[in-house]
Amino acid sequence: MAMKLLSGDTPLVCELALRPLALVFWSILGARALDNGLARTPTMGWLHWERFMCNLDCQEEPDACISEQLFMQMAELMVSDGWRDAGYEYLCIDDCWMAPERDSKGRLQADPKRFPSGIKHLANYVHSKGLKLGIYADVGKKTCAGFPGSFGSYDIDAQTFADWGIDLLKFDGCHCDSVVSLANGYKYMSLALNRTGRSIVYSCEWPLYLRPFHKPNYTDIQYYCNHWRNFDDVYDSWESIKSILAWTVTHQKDIVEVAGPGGWNDPDMLVIGNFGLSWDQQVTQMALWAIMAAPLLMSNDLRQISSQAKALLQNEDVIAINQDPLGKQGYCFRKENEIEVWERPLSNLAWAVAVRNLQEIGGPRFYTIQISSLGRGLACNPGCIITQILPEKVHLGFYEWPLTLKTRINPSGTVLLRLER
Repeated sequence: MAMKLLSGDTPLVCELALRPLALVFWSILGARALDNGLARTPTMGWLHWERFMCNLDCQEEPDACISEQLFMQMAELMVSDGWRDAGYEYLCIDDCWMAPERDSKGRLQADPKRFPSGIKHLANYVHSKGLKLGIYADVGKKTCAGFPGSFGSYDIDAQTFADWGIDLLKFDGCHCDSVVSLANGYKYMSLALNRTGRSIVYSCEWPLYLRPFHKPNYTDIQYYCNHWRNFDDVYDSWESIKSILAWTVTHQKDIVEVAGPGGWNDPDMLVIGNFGLSWDQQVTQMALWAIMAAPLLMSNDLRQISSQAKALLQNEDVIAINQDPLGKQGYCFRKENEIEVWERPLSNLAWAVAVRNLQEIGGPRFYTIQISSLGRGLACNPGCIITQILPEKVHLGFYEWPLTLKTRINPSGTVLLRLER
């Protein structure tokens, strides 16, 4: 199939043709993810989409439209309010930053009214704050919101982003005409970004758009991407969070083992600090995103976030679990009587355990766990120190292997524990 995608770059055609062979050697050597040295722990930062969407009306809503002002204000707050120091490093632009047309040289350009100084200037400003800048593009002919897509322009777009000083690319999958184009486009852009010589985290939506047609090949996906979306966009609602968690539990046999340093499953943005979740539901999202080794990309308004939501998002004990250098994704290992128990192996033989109450009626429920069942029977053999991290920190003390642990979990809430030998 002759494709514009591969035109004008014969060596790359050969490179793509040889890729399956390279993958064989890659798996034999045990390398687990895109080897660009990036995202060795899950990416942390802020992404505009869920909270600000595609608001283009800077006249009526100057504080909420997608503009350089919004990102400069968020950059200032990420520094002054402790977000950067807590680990939230990437300030990410999503769809709707572009002008409707490319420039005379075929390059993407920012909307001149909403980004009058241009993206390079914004990147310099963000870098001056000790932060990194992420941007958005699409593998197809248009972005999801109808702005210019990258199909046929992968090399020039990769180079443009590198020239601007971009540090992360979120690459969406709308308006692609075939599964072949989708796969080749994601692969090509990965190689094009690497060829620029700039370190750019590559965030894919490849399996999300592939799954309706056939089962994703995660060996391929982890070879080319630093993280990848598997499921629907998150909304500011408990139904959305529940559906993401339910999907993850159903498919965990396919996805848990492929995650690791350099490549992560992405269940989408944190919506903590917005409007749709109760306090216990916000605790559940934070706890389970830590267990899942998920990228922590907030989508909220840092100018008006509550002190309670801020403290949850900046909780150093939860972040330490999420960022644990062992890089193993956790999983749900028990579901009974409307209770789920999740666990995640951590470095230094520690484990994180989350007990989630699925019931949404009545009051708090008690659940008793056999200590010997945790961490595949290894976490507390012969004993361990248990600390409750969420919903608040409590030192529970030393537990021996034959004992039980009784937890109290609010409706739709989660108790997060850390077990150390």
